[in-house]
Parts: sequence; C-alpha cells; structure tokens
Amino acid sequence: MSLCATPDFDARKFKEAIVYICEKSESDPRFGSVKLNKILFYADFRAYTQLGWSITGATYRHLSEGPAPKEMLSCRAELEDDHALVMENRTYFNRKQKRPVSKRKAQLTLFSGDEVAILAAAIEYLWEKDASEATELSHREWGWKLTAENEDIPYRAAWLSPEPPTQEEVEYARMLAMEQ
Repeated sequence: MSLCATPDFDARKFKEAIVYICEKSESDPRFGSVKLNKILFYADFRAYTQLGWSITGATYRHLSEGPAPKEMLSCRAELEDDHALVMENRTYFNRKQKRPVSKRKAQLTLFSGDEVAILAAAIEYLWEKDASEATELSHREWGWKLTAENEDIPYRAAWLSPEPPTQEEVEYARMLAMEQ
C-alpha cells in the first residue's frame, strides 16, 4: 500500500500529475517545489469548479508559502524511489531552489482530456511567475485567507472568487434574493 494514501485521494493520479507538471515545466527557469504546489492547487481547485471533482483528491493545507498538498512529501519520496523524479538544488537569482525534475513521461491515460487541459492551463497560468509571485497570488485566494496555518483548505472555497463581484453578479444576486 502506498504511504501517501488518504480517503478520496488518488495517489497514482497525484504522482502522475507531478510527473506531468515537472515534464511540462522543464524549460521554466522559475519552476521549483513551491511553484509545483501552487500549480497542483490551482489545477485541483479549478477542476472542482469546472468538473465537479478535483483531479487528484489531494488535501491542501494553509502554509506560510501558500497552499500545499499534505501528501506531497510522501508521494514525492515514492516517485524518487521509483526513479521517476529527482530533486535538484539550483540557484535562481541568488536564491536556492529545490527543483523537481521528471525522469520519464507521465502516464496521461489516468486522466480525462478535460483534466489534462486543466493541468496544462494551471501550468500556463503560473508560467511567468516565480515562487514568490505564485505564493503572493495564492494568498489572494479565499480558501487560503479563510483558513489558519496548517488548516485544510476546503474545496468548496474554490467557489469564492478573489475578485470583487461584477455589477451584473450583484444584480443577479439581488434578483435571486427577492425571489425568496
């Protein structure tokens, strides 16, 4: 049995998502462990709102550097043990960067086409960001704002937008309230 198993968590999909993200981020000099956590967070939470379920079922915790999956360390160790991933220490603008590097292609047959598209969109969304910028962006998310250090971020928080509502949304909400 996998050491990174939790209820509703799909360890195989989680590990393959890691391999896929690392594979696709190979040419991104800003990519490292912190950014990997944010890509997974955005992909899982976007899938929850678009598909009705998360891609991996990971549990995201509120950490000082933003949301991070609690299953990451054990699953990453399993990927390293299986020689699917290595961790490299690099320097990026005079800062140490722990960079996960895939050593094989991801098994995309575990994912639906929509899930792969959402993973790819999350990579693209954060492509130009470094770890600090990705962290700052994640700190604007209501799921992170509404939880305390080390608390789990509920997936239903994905429905809360970091952007203020548009006038159209406010009017629609008023209309719904008047129907009650």
